[in-house]
Amino acid sequence: QVQLVESGGGLVQAGGSLRLSCVASRSTFTINVMAWYRQGPGKQRELVAVITGGGSTNYADSVKGRFTISRDNAKNTVYLQMNSLKVEDTGVYYCNADLVNWGRHYDYWGQGTQVTVSS
Repeated sequence: QVQLVESGGGLVQAGGSLRLSCVASRSTFTINVMAWYRQGPGKQRELVAVITGGGSTNYADSVKGRFTISRDNAKNTVYLQMNSLKVEDTGVYYCNADLVNWGRHYDYWGQGTQVTVSS
């Protein structure tokens, strides 16, 4: 059973930085696209950043220039470096991965990690 385990959330002041990590444990599948989503208080879950197996990235307009997504394929891990954090970045951050095995795709989610940015 594959699990996505996130870490790195916490409380930080506006303008500060955090680095989130997500590792796909017990995965013998090929990990295709990995992404970070977030859900703020009273808001719908939204895509923050995505990275393909080849390393191509895309970001939500609200985080461009402040967040950087990266991955270490040898460690089955995706990272989200968050700089210049704003109060509106507060929310639960979820890791998502598309895993491929014998041509079939499987969608996995982590349990979420809380990020709170104070003013």
